Amino acid sequence: MSKKETFSINGEALLGKIKSLINEGNVSRITITEKNGKELMSFPLTVGLIGVILAPIFAAVGTLAALVTECTITVERTDDDTTKDVQSFD
Repeated sequence: MSKKETFSINGEALLGKIKSLINEGNVSRITITEKNGKELMSFPLTVGLIGVILAPIFAAVGTLAALVTECTITVERTDDDTTKDVQSFD
């Protein structure tokens, strides 16, 4: 099960917010949209993603941040409760 959060942010703070979200660890997908709703970028985050793979994403987000003044970040988070929906067969 995943839940979504949305943040409105200016272009200058975009890269810092993306890095912060990635460091939280429970983010499964990040989508960046313009203030009018047009999707600009969307990328999945998998467990064990390393810096070599993130470098091109950070470069693209940095370029995007220079071009937009306002945008929205939608974050899909994974549900950390792994004991949910477990049945016992005694």
